[in-house]
Amino acid sequence: MTLIIVAILLIGFVLIATEKVTNVNKAAVAIFIGTMGWVLYICYGTDFVMSEHEGDYVDFLNGAVATSTAVKHYIAQNIFLKYVGRAAEVVLFLLATMTIVEILHNNGCFDFLTPWVRTRHSRKLLWCLSGITFVLSANLDNLTTTALMLVVMHNLVANRRQRMIYGSAVVLAANMGGALTVIGDPAGLLLWNMNAVTATNFSMWLLIPCLLAWGLPTFLLGRMLPERVEIVWQSMPYRGDDTNLNGWQRLLMLFVGIGGLWFIPTFHNITKLSPFLGALCVLAVLWIVNEIFNHKLMNVEKMIQRRMPRVLQYGVLQMMLYVMGLMLAVGVVEETGAVRWLAYQCDAVIHNIWIMGAIAGIVSSVLDNFATALSFISIYPLAETTGDVYSDAFAMNGFYWKVVAYCTAAGGNILAFGSMSGLALMKMERIHIGWFFKNVGLKALIGGLLGLAVMFSMSFFIE
Repeated sequence: MTLIIVAILLIGFVLIATEKVTNVNKAAVAIFIGTMGWVLYICYGTDFVMSEHEGDYVDFLNGAVATSTAVKHYIAQNIFLKYVGRAAEVVLFLLATMTIVEILHNNGCFDFLTPWVRTRHSRKLLWCLSGITFVLSANLDNLTTTALMLVVMHNLVANRRQRMIYGSAVVLAANMGGALTVIGDPAGLLLWNMNAVTATNFSMWLLIPCLLAWGLPTFLLGRMLPERVEIVWQSMPYRGDDTNLNGWQRLLMLFVGIGGLWFIPTFHNITKLSPFLGALCVLAVLWIVNEIFNHKLMNVEKMIQRRMPRVLQYGVLQMMLYVMGLMLAVGVVEETGAVRWLAYQCDAVIHNIWIMGAIAGIVSSVLDNFATALSFISIYPLAETTGDVYSDAFAMNGFYWKVVAYCTAAGGNILAFGSMSGLALMKMERIHIGWFFKNVGLKALIGGLLGLAVMFSMSFFIE
């Protein structure tokens, strides 16, 4: 049964990697392998529980007779809910972030982006779009930022080929900006939730590598553009009555929303509660401010539908289901003992965190950066500091966690389907995989390798 569960996971990974060929949504695949894995696990629950949790199960029985029903109750209460809780922490954080962005966008708090980036100088426009994306994605999740900035870019640039280049730069910036902080990417959020990293240490180590992996490919992309670019001069979109908010009200809401997200690491350090609760607190405050500012609005329910919110809602809801399904699928494989066997093999054969990181980067370019990061993070448990260089790589703030987070984010830039941000770009601009790899992926590979080399040098210097 262990082999069957592992096979289902691997087949699911193949379907996720070949989504553009099979046209089967990766979120649907993730949910299927997650639910099917636990159904099969509980069918052979007694064998798995006696192998992995014999002592705890005996304590749970407390002298009662071991029956199939008792095993199922034990799995449901003591094993399954643990993985549901881990996944829910990430999903609820994404839900809070998505709602914050939706409230800010509905009130026109991002309207200043278009005037800021409106220029006919092609390289200036490239760096403005890319820089804003990098900063926003470090505070919001990278898919949300990508959806927002791609719509801004699409409404500005008339030429499709130029939009393909600008959109690629947005994806690079979103992925590397998201990798810079623990709240910008689901992989970093997962590491933070499991106390494998602290927010400050994580960002300080990844700052220079992420800047290189973003900046160098963006510079090279700029050389593909003409000196001048055709800009579509459009007026601000009509939203309905929400445009009654004045400038200072929008700035205040933007400060509450984005500034509140900056406070989440401090909230976590003070309370030790899960970061998603801090995100919900920020959402609650922003929601109240929104109600106060908009209390005189009439016919709000008649606001016209806009392209960006539909893209945002659909994409992020898929992302939440995708994260939930994958975390449940990897969790059930952990409970079979297969992951522990894999960790032993990696220690025996590879025994090098940098090689593991390079492998993670290669896999993420084909599979998906979050699926790859989750798989490699799950191989090793969080360890205690022992003084041994290799063992300490798996302790809190160890090199392994940061190497995997960086390599999977950088590897996801090599092919367009290596990240959900890249998939969003492919769908919006109808970009072919071959074009992306030839014009963007090779540049992203050079930037990613340079960033990894700098990270390796930093670790060598520290040691």
